[in-house]
Amino acid sequence: MAMEPTRMEVDDGTQQSADPLPFARSYQLEALDAAIKRNTIVFLETGSGKTLIAIMLLRSYSHLLRKPSPFVAVFLVPKVVLVQQQADAIKMHTDLNVGVYWGEMGVDFWNEKMWKNEIEKYEVLVMTHDIFLNNLRHSFFKLSMIKVLIMDECHHASGNHAYACIMRDFFHRQLQSGQSELPRIFGMTASPIKSKGGNPELSYWKTIHELETLMNSKVYTCVDESVLAEFIPTSTPKFEVYKRGKIPSALYTCLTNQLNDLKEKHELSTKSLDLVESSQSIRKKLMKFFSALTFCLEELGVWLALKAAWSFSHNDTDLFTWEKLDVMGERIVRSFSLEAYNSFAYLLPSDPKWTIADDFIGNVNKGFLTSKVRCLIQLLLEYRGLKNLRCIVFVERVITAVVLEILLNEFLPKHNDWKSKYIAGNNSGMQSQTRKKQNEIVEEFRNGTVNIIVATSILEEGLDVQSCNLVIRFDPSSTVSSFIQSRGRARMQNSDYVLMVESGDFNTHSRLQNYLGSGDIMRKESLRHSSLPCSSLEIDLQDDGFYRVESTGASLTLESSIGLMYFYCSRLPSDGYFKPAPRWDEETRTLHLPKSCPIRYVRVEGSVKILKKIACFEACKQLHKIGALTDNLVPDIVMEEAPQDFENEPYDEEQSSYVPSELVKHCSTDTSILYHCYFVELDQNFGYEIPIIDFVIGMRSELDSDIANLPFEVEFGRGFLTVNFKYAGDMLLNSEQVLHCRRFQITIFRILMDHNLNKLKEALDGLCSGENLGLDYLLLPGTRVHQRPSRIDWKCVTSVLFSHQEYSKEHTECSVPRFVHTKNGLICTCMIRNSVVCTPHNGSLYCITGLLEELNGNSLLKLSDGRALTYKKYYVARHGLNLRFDKQLLLKGRRIFHVKKHVQRGGQQTEKESSNISVELPPELCSIIMSPISVSCLYTFSFVPSIMHHLEAVLIAANLKKMLLDQCTQNVNIPTSKVLEAITTKKSQEKFHLESLEALGDSFLKYAASQQLFRTYQNNHEGLLSVKKDRIVSNAALCRVGCNYKLPGFIRNEPFDPKKWIIPGDFSEPCLFKKEFLTNERNIYIRGTRKIKSKSIADVVEALIGAFLSTGGEMAAVYFMNWVGIKVDFTYIPYERNFPVEPEKLVNVKHLESLLNYSFRDPSLLVEALTHGSYMLPEIPGCYQRLEFLGDAVLDYLITIYLYNKYPGMSPGVLTDMRSASVNNDCYARSAVKAELHKHILHASHKLHKDIVHTIANFQRLSTESTFGWESETSFPKVLGDIVESLGGAIYVDSGYDKNVVFQSIRPLLEPLITPETMTLHPARELNEYCSKMHYDMKKPLKSFQNDSATITIEVEANGVTYKHASTASDRKTAKKLACKEVLRSLKESAESSK
Repeated sequence: MAMEPTRMEVDDGTQQSADPLPFARSYQLEALDAAIKRNTIVFLETGSGKTLIAIMLLRSYSHLLRKPSPFVAVFLVPKVVLVQQQADAIKMHTDLNVGVYWGEMGVDFWNEKMWKNEIEKYEVLVMTHDIFLNNLRHSFFKLSMIKVLIMDECHHASGNHAYACIMRDFFHRQLQSGQSELPRIFGMTASPIKSKGGNPELSYWKTIHELETLMNSKVYTCVDESVLAEFIPTSTPKFEVYKRGKIPSALYTCLTNQLNDLKEKHELSTKSLDLVESSQSIRKKLMKFFSALTFCLEELGVWLALKAAWSFSHNDTDLFTWEKLDVMGERIVRSFSLEAYNSFAYLLPSDPKWTIADDFIGNVNKGFLTSKVRCLIQLLLEYRGLKNLRCIVFVERVITAVVLEILLNEFLPKHNDWKSKYIAGNNSGMQSQTRKKQNEIVEEFRNGTVNIIVATSILEEGLDVQSCNLVIRFDPSSTVSSFIQSRGRARMQNSDYVLMVESGDFNTHSRLQNYLGSGDIMRKESLRHSSLPCSSLEIDLQDDGFYRVESTGASLTLESSIGLMYFYCSRLPSDGYFKPAPRWDEETRTLHLPKSCPIRYVRVEGSVKILKKIACFEACKQLHKIGALTDNLVPDIVMEEAPQDFENEPYDEEQSSYVPSELVKHCSTDTSILYHCYFVELDQNFGYEIPIIDFVIGMRSELDSDIANLPFEVEFGRGFLTVNFKYAGDMLLNSEQVLHCRRFQITIFRILMDHNLNKLKEALDGLCSGENLGLDYLLLPGTRVHQRPSRIDWKCVTSVLFSHQEYSKEHTECSVPRFVHTKNGLICTCMIRNSVVCTPHNGSLYCITGLLEELNGNSLLKLSDGRALTYKKYYVARHGLNLRFDKQLLLKGRRIFHVKKHVQRGGQQTEKESSNISVELPPELCSIIMSPISVSCLYTFSFVPSIMHHLEAVLIAANLKKMLLDQCTQNVNIPTSKVLEAITTKKSQEKFHLESLEALGDSFLKYAASQQLFRTYQNNHEGLLSVKKDRIVSNAALCRVGCNYKLPGFIRNEPFDPKKWIIPGDFSEPCLFKKEFLTNERNIYIRGTRKIKSKSIADVVEALIGAFLSTGGEMAAVYFMNWVGIKVDFTYIPYERNFPVEPEKLVNVKHLESLLNYSFRDPSLLVEALTHGSYMLPEIPGCYQRLEFLGDAVLDYLITIYLYNKYPGMSPGVLTDMRSASVNNDCYARSAVKAELHKHILHASHKLHKDIVHTIANFQRLSTESTFGWESETSFPKVLGDIVESLGGAIYVDSGYDKNVVFQSIRPLLEPLITPETMTLHPARELNEYCSKMHYDMKKPLKSFQNDSATITIEVEANGVTYKHASTASDRKTAKKLACKEVLRSLKESAESSK
């Protein structure tokens, strides 16, 4: 090579050793050597393996990149489609970790921390150049952390291109200031010249020199093209000349006149629109469509112009979205396109069998196609004998690519089986073909299912399409680089590169001839100057057009300021009627900013050409100085939205389950234990043949008086039990008595729970072994004296000690004993009459209530099949047992009761008994387990687990209450029952749950947070306030504070399951309990874990706020919130307003004050409350968004607390439903329309005006009786609801933050308010609940969007019949509501008719 190594000024101080790949070519190794020594631009043809050289350079630097190194390499590409392609190549040939980034990933909104995480994770970052430039400008990236900076297609580095800005604003600026830690630069290009080129010898070196200077790099290239030819096939260039054949003059004139008339007609329709900006956008788009159709007509012919008009008029494609218009604008443009289509179609043959492929020459002569198009078709047909054709047809315009694909797929099938598709980039702003779709087409091209791709410049550079054997330039290349790159696409052996040129177009022909020789000239010029060092690029470090933040290094230039200004405005609050953007007034040289921006305007002087840039530059600097732009020069809301450290911490759904410390004790081996006794009086509110007795609870810890005296009701299948506790004093039991008590309760509960003796022996064998920790309290039967319990029934307790021998000695109670033979021996009937027996032959347990005086073993037993056998024969036949004492009377047995499960929400209300509940038993088959024990005792103890489940929940709530109030210095008291309600979720299926308190707490939390944020951050716009509020009130935040204060363990989120109930005193199982310290002085016990959703924890926090609020008022709620770390207060902070307006000139102050029944101290608040963001006139400095933010929370809380207090005792969930039906945009909007507030809104949105007019027109059809519910079949503009909230906020501020004044003023607008009787569920919820109740299958809703409407299809399958309805509305929510309402109506009608 004729290149001498040149030492650059920039070097990292270490000599890198080359790490080549074994299959690298000679010129690739030379280029690698050059790149290791100095900053280098590799200038080699397409397909020569430039990426491989870059990869070998990365391998050479890999030891400096491997983590935990703080350094990275960055690989930049000009197009999104190249990101993954280049990343895949790096992954294939290195073991470096590669990260990929493009705009659709949302990286524009990433903050410094997110990028830092990427740098710590990856060693090579592949991204588009704009992303990298933005990160440098925001100082998320610094050049000093980058070891290698690779720029693909670096010939773009000129002017204000991102590559040029990276080098000029950062690399050279730091180089000139003495920065030594700069990256190795490696550029890649197939042509260092991008321009059209004049005199090649004179201009090429100048351009190359400029590129070298800017890139601070020397160009490396091969000495001779023959070196590359050895490895890379080159295509044969051919010129294909076609004669200019215009469509007939009369036809062209006729159609262009028609198009012009259509354009003027539709432009005229825009003049009726209110907004100038909207009209201008529509006219601009009309002009683009008109120009595109005129171009197609002239260059391609009538038929292809028709296809273009069809594409424009149909919205089944997103191809042509230069800019988004409102609904009216889209309608006008689509109408123009459709009428243009009809004009073209009128001139084509009407025969449905006619195709453009018929009489091709004749169709050209008629002007349906042009001679240029005919030339393309003929060219392709010349290659029809070529096997495996892979052809790329390059065109200049997207519309050309679209319509040529249609033509080729209609014409070519008549001649061969070639298939065509198009690929078009989005740099024209006219097309939104997805990256995935483009990659799919390229893959189809590679595997041969697509033969021809019609492409814009997107396929010229980058996209790897190796299998191409024919390239046709339908439109000539506009630049040298375009020519070279498109030629390089034909990379197969013996491929052709065909240049279509119009006959007589000598300029184009001459230019293309120059391009053919440009490669050699550029190579020679580069080699001729290779020994020269790079020239330095002079940078004015004191440039007034450069602003740098010293603390971070973030920077701003005149060029970047416009983009940053628009980015900042795009993050300001907006709605469907207004997108905030700066407005430049050329006449006054003033930049007007949106009303939510803290700066109203910037007025500047200077050069007219750059005045707007100067204004944006100054505005950005001012925004930074007041904090609206951070020190990284990003909008404050971007940083505010960035997740906090704790928000990224994963939440573990496995949470502890607490058991109250009052119930958990060590199995004491002391000689005596003190128990605090409580008689539990049970009032049986239902009739049943077996009476319920009272029982006694013995606790080793004394219960608090409010718990001991807390009556409650438990509902069972038969009815209610009222449970009353009565303290009965202390009881000291010796160890033997304690063992008897534990043996009794273990035995009775094992019998009731298991209905067999399988687990009983093991449980009794483990009685108090060691110092095990477990549930230790006593549950003992009571006896009644004068209908009230006065003592423990010790005789019943000792029934578990029944022994035949002991009984024989002591039995003296019967005056005339009657003995029967049992498994235990001879037993008096008085002892078996009240006993629990087991029949070993089948393992069953029974309660014996007496003897059957008329039945013995020889009595007849009627069987279910109608036969009759004696009991004796039955036992022989069924069980193989011979009754020895067949003359003994049979025992009257009853099957053991099941442990009663209290009726849960939505559960069964009646208790069904088994039909064979009573049995007749031969005494000789029975073994006595417990005696004496009454059937009433057994029946009573079947209720005890449910009662204890409730008591355990009360004790849990009491423990939480104590923890909450331990350090409370205020006079805050809250009933334990409210705490219990707040920690009981719907999943527990109790008759009460937290939903009402949650709704109340949620509304207060939002109100408290919103009012504090509003007053504290008086310069923050609504978007910032909302983000700050969400950080306080979000489920994630509430879950975090709940977990921090150990609330999950208290939550009741599982229904009572008798099978899981732990029998107190049973220490046979391994220790299940673990002590947990709630505070230094207070502990509780953990019994395993259960899954709790994070939202459930958040709901409990809100419910506890509601519990404190409902019983102790707002200050009690604030105490609790502060306790859990939600720092809010109602400290008065003066509201500083700078709103210089004359209210009376802008709104009708007196009328509005009369309407609101409130006189404003500061009427400018009225103006602010009624000003929409679209009202850009400068005399009003702000809009209603901040007041709406405040009023939303105030009204929500006022209505919620009103409903809660107005309807005490309502069922859980009803408050939530009433709140939802009252506090929503439609309700407020209806109130606004009824009060005619829409007449006073200050706005400048044509769409809002149209929507309000439409709403008013439909309003008369709606019920004016109510202002709540879901009756409306149309959606209301959100703005109408917003102003009710903003007026509420205005009154709240003006009244000195008096919420009662707000309610008095706004309530009349909202009348009549909802009541439980007038409330209806939202149709979507009602349908969901109805399907769940009836076990119907509700399918997933189908959604479709067309024009300005949404269609939702709801489908339900019920009993084999499908009920389906599709509704269309202006928004998705309304469409879903209407569809659900119709399906619900059909289901109910069907159910009625089938009765």
